[in-house]
Amino acid sequence: MELIELPMPAHLENEAAVVRRAQMGDSESFSILVKQYERRIYRLSYAVTKNAEDAEDVLQETFLKAYSSIGRFKVESRFYTWLVRIAMNESITKLRRKRAPSWVSLDQPARSDEPISASRDVEDWRDNPEESYSGTELRAILSKALLDLETRLRIVVVLRDIEGLSTEDTARVLGLSVAAVKSRLMRGRLQLRKRLSSWFERRPILAAK
Repeated sequence: MELIELPMPAHLENEAAVVRRAQMGDSESFSILVKQYERRIYRLSYAVTKNAEDAEDVLQETFLKAYSSIGRFKVESRFYTWLVRIAMNESITKLRRKRAPSWVSLDQPARSDEPISASRDVEDWRDNPEESYSGTELRAILSKALLDLETRLRIVVVLRDIEGLSTEDTARVLGLSVAAVKSRLMRGRLQLRKRLSSWFERRPILAAK
């Protein structure tokens, strides 16, 4: 499955009512929630683990834990954000168990290159001249560029620019400050822009299509 996909609905109509029925033990209502969000949770898990088998495991564990603890979910909050938090914890656990050499804790204090406040916003990395490419080809290029990012930056870019979480929700999910999220998003977008610019400069024939 590609990391970049076409936009998907952010929420179900009358989702709060569906969640309440699921909390009362209605398995059909919970199945509706699974169908609504399973592809997005898989995509997010793959963005963290970079492994299809691990992403499938995380997907299953996320919904198993959601099913067992849905009674504690506060309906006034966003159900998807709650799912993301569970999926992120499961994904990070996967990485830690593998002891990947490149693994860096996502919740450690901001480094010296992450200022207390981001001094400026970077133009959305999606607004680039590569729009002349076909949708399928462009998604493949963007997916490759995203997966090549450092884990801590990749996750913030995916949550903010692909999954559409707010800066505040992203900070809560990752256990970071809002300033750290803004800084990592800025750095991630800058690195993506640099990678994508280099890619298109090396392929003038395709760019001219």
